[in-house]
Amino acid sequence: MSDDVVRRVFQAVDTFDPGEFVRLLAEDVTMVFGNAEPMVGREAVTAGLQTFYATIGGLRHRIVRTWRVDADVIAETEVTYRRLDGEDVGVAAVSIWRTRDDGLISDYRIFVDLAPLYTASSS
Repeated sequence: MSDDVVRRVFQAVDTFDPGEFVRLLAEDVTMVFGNAEPMVGREAVTAGLQTFYATIGGLRHRIVRTWRVDADVIAETEVTYRRLDGEDVGVAAVSIWRTRDDGLISDYRIFVDLAPLYTASSS
């Protein structure tokens, strides 16, 4: 898998438009965000992202390192979230996804601690 494909995934997420991201997913995708319940299917992922995006002002990923093992991709990133109060908060994250032969993602998992995002600002 080329770095371009990994960049395309995070660019889609960073558009802040769930529709951009779900185009990369299989119809029957399973997505797990942190310790939340799994979302199954594009519609569920779209709804989950819309709910999450309503709690933040934006986000952007910086890819630190990637690995590929067969059909699985592991991506370590630094994510900067824009809080609704305008403050930026950075956190480390790891995303793991499985890509089918047709290039669509069938399983996507995000491991991140979002506590700093929702902790009251010290300013």
